[in-house]
Amino acid sequence: MRTWSFRSSFDVAAPRDRVHEVLVDLEGYPSWWRQVRAVAKLGADDALVVCRSALPYSLHLHLHAVHRRPDLLETAIDGDLVGVVRWRLAEVPSGTSLDFEQDVRVAGRLLTLGSYVARPALRWNHDRMMVGCREGLLSRVGG
Repeated sequence: MRTWSFRSSFDVAAPRDRVHEVLVDLEGYPSWWRQVRAVAKLGADDALVVCRSALPYSLHLHLHAVHRRPDLLETAIDGDLVGVVRWRLAEVPSGTSLDFEQDVRVAGRLLTLGSYVARPALRWNHDRMMVGCREGLLSRVGG
């Protein structure tokens, strides 16, 4: 079974409470994170999300909120990927430091096969997704 770990860190010049507010609002993601194509809220803790970065395929994910603390947002992922994603938020003099962590395994036979063949391209694709996140979040929170 193919597993993936992704990490990304960046700072935004905005208070942690403001950054937390934006990151908790999944339904708002498509308005600032261009690779998040659609979000359907299923309840207080659950949503269906469609993501598409640079490569010509979309991921369909079911997200379930686990933690919404000021310093940690943690979400369980199911669907095309299965695992967990975390945002760690720390107050710093310039605003907020963000650490993104994603530990997942690929679900489904076709995606699993593709993950073996195209590992460098998939890492590059994820990097493009995180560039979109950083740019969109900076624009959204004014940092």
